[in-house]
Amino acid sequence: MSQPNALNVEVNVTEPEVAVVTVSGDLDGETGTSLHHQLANQIVHGRRYLVLDLRAVPFMDSSGLNIIIRASNETKRLDGSLHLAAVSDVVLRLLDLTGISVSTPVHASPQDALAEIASQQAAGPEPAEGIHSAQR
Repeated sequence: MSQPNALNVEVNVTEPEVAVVTVSGDLDGETGTSLHHQLANQIVHGRRYLVLDLRAVPFMDSSGLNIIIRASNETKRLDGSLHLAAVSDVVLRLLDLTGISVSTPVHASPQDALAEIASQQAAGPEPAEGIHSAQR
């Protein structure tokens, strides 16, 4: 018998470096470990671009925010990115209040996030800030 606040995490690898992680249930201190392990596993296996489909997450606390921040930092370290998709109004408000929605892209759907990732990959890596090419 499953617990009412149990978290379900499903991973769909769409390309060698891209995975869509669909999350359902409350994302809090009791349930967040499962998501953290799944995201870390995807990064270890070469996924630099992650999409978190949060449409079925009705509640998130600071533990969930911490998982998002850590995953975002890890993907950036690998010249990738974390994208949030289909975020509920309640969770979006929390992301806005904490400023996470400013540093982590939020999309209406996973498909929109995948389209942005495809354009990022086509453009190639961005030059590091403060480094300018020498012109002579």
